[in-house]
Amino acid sequence: MAKKPMQAARGKNNQVRIIGGQWRSRKLNVPDAPGLRPTPDRVRETLFNWLAPYIQGARVLDAFTGSGALFLEAMSRGASTGLALDLNAEAINNLRNNLALLQCTTATALKADALQHLSSHAEQGFDIVLLDPPFHQDLLANACQLLESNNWLNQHAWIYTESEQAPSSLDVPSSWRLHREKHTGQVYYALWQKQC
Repeated sequence: MAKKPMQAARGKNNQVRIIGGQWRSRKLNVPDAPGLRPTPDRVRETLFNWLAPYIQGARVLDAFTGSGALFLEAMSRGASTGLALDLNAEAINNLRNNLALLQCTTATALKADALQHLSSHAEQGFDIVLLDPPFHQDLLANACQLLESNNWLNQHAWIYTESEQAPSSLDVPSSWRLHREKHTGQVYYALWQKQC
Protein backbone atom coordinates (compact mmCIF):
# COMPACT_ATOMS: atom_id res chain seq x y z
CA MET A 1 0.00 0.00 0.00
CA ALA A 2 1.20 3.51 -0.70
CA LYS A 3 2.46 5.49 2.24
CA LYS A 4 1.14 8.87 3.30
CA PRO A 5 2.94 11.83 1.77
CA MET A 6 5.84 13.45 3.62
CA GLN A 7 8.01 15.23 1.11
CA ALA A 8 10.67 16.27 3.58
CA ALA A 9 11.41 12.62 4.38
CA ARG A 10 12.38 11.85 0.81
CA GLY A 11 16.03 11.20 0.12
CA LYS A 12 17.85 12.59 -2.91
CA ASN A 13 17.37 10.50 -6.04
CA ASN A 14 14.68 8.45 -4.26
CA GLN A 15 17.06 6.41 -2.15
CA VAL A 16 17.12 5.11 1.40
CA ARG A 17 20.26 4.63 3.43
CA ILE A 18 20.54 1.69 5.78
CA ILE A 19 21.69 3.08 9.12
CA GLY A 20 23.13 0.08 10.95
CA GLY A 21 24.00 -3.60 10.81
CA GLN A 22 25.66 -5.66 8.09
CA TRP A 23 24.49 -3.36 5.26
CA ARG A 24 25.24 -0.12 7.11
CA SER A 25 25.57 2.94 4.84
CA ARG A 26 24.27 1.08 1.77
CA LYS A 27 22.05 3.30 -0.36
CA LEU A 28 19.15 1.60 -2.11
CA ASN A 29 16.68 2.86 -4.67
CA VAL A 30 13.01 3.31 -3.85
CA PRO A 31 10.28 3.86 -6.43
CA ASP A 32 8.86 7.30 -7.14
CA ALA A 33 5.27 6.21 -6.49
CA PRO A 34 2.60 8.70 -5.35
CA GLY A 35 2.43 8.89 -1.56
CA LEU A 36 5.31 6.47 -1.01
CA ARG A 37 7.83 7.71 1.51
CA PRO A 38 10.51 6.07 3.59
CA THR A 39 10.45 6.45 7.36
CA PRO A 40 12.99 9.23 8.11
CA ASP A 41 16.50 8.25 9.23
CA ARG A 42 16.16 9.73 12.71
CA VAL A 43 12.90 7.85 13.36
CA ARG A 44 14.44 4.57 12.15
CA GLU A 45 17.49 5.17 14.31
CA THR A 46 15.32 5.78 17.38
CA LEU A 47 13.17 2.71 16.71
CA PHE A 48 16.13 0.39 16.25
CA ASN A 49 17.84 1.78 19.34
CA TRP A 50 14.67 0.75 21.21
CA LEU A 51 14.72 -2.69 19.54
CA ALA A 52 18.48 -3.29 19.81
CA PRO A 53 18.24 -5.92 22.59
CA TYR A 54 15.53 -7.87 20.72
CA ILE A 55 16.31 -7.72 16.98
CA GLN A 56 19.06 -10.36 16.79
CA GLY A 57 17.49 -13.62 15.59
CA ALA A 58 13.96 -12.18 15.58
CA ARG A 59 11.22 -13.09 13.12
CA VAL A 60 10.00 -9.80 11.60
CA LEU A 61 6.72 -8.93 9.87
CA ASP A 62 6.30 -5.60 8.03
CA ALA A 63 2.61 -5.49 7.13
CA PHE A 64 2.60 -2.22 5.12
CA THR A 65 6.19 -2.17 3.90
CA GLY A 66 6.02 0.62 1.29
CA SER A 67 9.62 1.62 0.54
CA GLY A 68 10.89 -1.26 2.69
CA ALA A 69 13.12 1.06 4.72
CA LEU A 70 12.08 -0.35 8.12
CA PHE A 71 12.14 -3.94 6.84
CA LEU A 72 15.61 -3.65 5.31
CA GLU A 73 16.91 -2.03 8.49
CA ALA A 74 15.54 -4.92 10.57
CA MET A 75 17.11 -7.53 8.29
CA SER A 76 20.43 -5.63 8.27
CA ARG A 77 20.51 -5.62 12.07
CA GLY A 78 20.23 -9.37 12.48
CA ALA A 79 16.62 -10.48 12.15
CA SER A 80 16.61 -14.19 11.29
CA THR A 81 13.66 -14.14 8.89
CA GLY A 82 11.27 -11.54 7.56
CA LEU A 83 7.99 -11.16 5.70
CA ALA A 84 7.04 -7.87 4.03
CA LEU A 85 3.56 -7.17 2.62
CA ASP A 86 2.28 -4.39 0.38
CA LEU A 87 -0.40 -3.90 -2.28
CA ASN A 88 1.80 -1.68 -4.44
CA ALA A 89 3.36 -3.96 -7.07
CA GLU A 90 6.10 -1.46 -7.90
CA ALA A 91 7.10 -1.17 -4.23
CA ILE A 92 7.19 -4.95 -3.77
CA ASN A 93 9.19 -5.51 -6.97
CA ASN A 94 11.66 -2.84 -5.88
CA LEU A 95 12.01 -4.42 -2.42
CA ARG A 96 12.60 -7.83 -4.03
CA ASN A 97 15.31 -6.28 -6.22
CA ASN A 98 16.95 -4.69 -3.16
CA LEU A 99 16.87 -7.98 -1.24
CA ALA A 100 18.47 -9.73 -4.23
CA LEU A 101 21.12 -7.00 -4.49
CA LEU A 102 21.93 -7.52 -0.80
CA GLN A 103 21.93 -11.30 -1.30
CA CYS A 104 19.35 -11.66 1.47
CA THR A 105 17.73 -15.10 1.24
CA THR A 106 15.90 -15.07 4.57
CA ALA A 107 13.31 -12.42 3.69
CA THR A 108 10.16 -12.63 1.56
CA ALA A 109 8.27 -9.72 -0.04
CA LEU A 110 4.66 -10.48 -1.04
CA LYS A 111 2.22 -8.36 -3.03
CA ALA A 112 -0.78 -8.70 -0.74
CA ASP A 113 -3.51 -6.78 1.01
CA ALA A 114 -2.26 -6.72 4.61
CA LEU A 115 -5.70 -6.99 6.23
CA GLN A 116 -6.70 -9.92 4.03
CA HIS A 117 -3.39 -11.65 4.71
CA LEU A 118 -3.67 -11.10 8.47
CA SER A 119 -7.25 -12.42 8.41
CA SER A 120 -5.89 -15.94 8.07
CA HIS A 121 -4.46 -17.86 11.01
CA ALA A 122 -0.66 -17.65 11.19
CA GLU A 123 1.27 -20.91 11.05
CA GLN A 124 4.10 -19.32 13.02
CA GLY A 125 4.16 -16.09 15.00
CA PHE A 126 6.52 -13.11 14.78
CA ASP A 127 8.72 -11.47 17.40
CA ILE A 128 8.67 -7.97 15.89
CA VAL A 129 5.86 -6.46 13.81
CA LEU A 130 6.14 -3.15 11.95
CA LEU A 131 2.88 -1.27 11.28
CA ASP A 132 3.16 1.91 9.23
CA PRO A 133 -0.06 1.95 7.17
CA PRO A 134 -1.35 4.81 5.02
CA PHE A 135 -3.05 7.40 7.21
CA HIS A 136 -6.79 8.20 7.36
CA GLN A 137 -7.89 4.77 6.09
CA ASP A 138 -8.67 3.05 9.42
CA LEU A 139 -6.12 0.34 8.70
CA LEU A 140 -4.08 0.42 11.89
CA ALA A 141 -6.77 -0.60 14.40
CA ASN A 142 -7.95 -3.44 12.17
CA ALA A 143 -4.40 -4.70 11.65
CA CYS A 144 -3.75 -4.65 15.41
CA GLN A 145 -6.86 -6.70 16.15
CA LEU A 146 -6.07 -9.25 13.42
CA LEU A 147 -2.50 -9.69 14.67
CA GLU A 148 -3.80 -10.44 18.14
CA SER A 149 -6.70 -12.70 17.20
CA ASN A 150 -5.03 -14.80 14.48
CA ASN A 151 -1.84 -15.90 16.25
CA TRP A 152 0.58 -13.57 14.39
CA LEU A 153 2.35 -12.50 17.59
CA ASN A 154 4.77 -14.61 19.59
CA GLN A 155 4.78 -14.33 23.36
CA HIS A 156 6.23 -10.93 24.40
CA ALA A 157 6.27 -9.72 20.76
CA TRP A 158 7.15 -6.09 20.02
CA ILE A 159 4.82 -4.05 17.79
CA TYR A 160 5.86 -0.74 16.23
CA THR A 161 3.15 1.69 15.06
CA GLU A 162 3.25 4.92 13.07
CA SER A 163 0.05 6.91 13.10
CA GLU A 164 -1.54 10.31 12.78
CA GLN A 165 -3.04 9.89 16.26
CA ALA A 166 -1.37 9.89 19.66
CA PRO A 167 -0.68 6.35 20.89
CA SER A 168 -2.98 6.85 23.89
CA SER A 169 -5.93 7.26 21.50
CA LEU A 170 -5.21 4.16 19.39
CA ASP A 171 -7.51 1.16 19.60
CA VAL A 172 -4.94 -1.54 20.31
CA PRO A 173 -5.58 -4.87 22.05
CA SER A 174 -5.78 -4.68 25.83
CA SER A 175 -2.89 -7.14 26.14
CA TRP A 176 -0.47 -4.62 24.57
CA ARG A 177 1.57 -2.36 26.86
CA LEU A 178 2.97 0.92 25.57
CA HIS A 179 6.76 0.77 25.98
CA ARG A 180 7.99 3.96 24.27
CA GLU A 181 6.50 6.78 22.20
CA LYS A 182 7.63 9.91 20.37
CA HIS A 183 6.33 12.22 17.69
CA THR A 184 7.87 14.25 14.92
CA GLY A 185 5.78 16.79 13.08
CA GLN A 186 2.32 15.27 12.74
CA VAL A 187 3.49 11.65 12.95
CA TYR A 188 3.37 9.64 16.17
CA TYR A 189 5.43 6.52 16.55
CA ALA A 190 5.29 4.01 19.36
CA LEU A 191 6.60 0.65 20.48
CA TRP A 192 4.23 -1.76 22.22
CA GLN A 193 4.82 -5.14 23.82
CA LYS A 194 2.37 -8.01 23.95
CA GLN A 195 1.84 -9.16 27.51
CA CYS A 196 1.01 -12.73 28.58
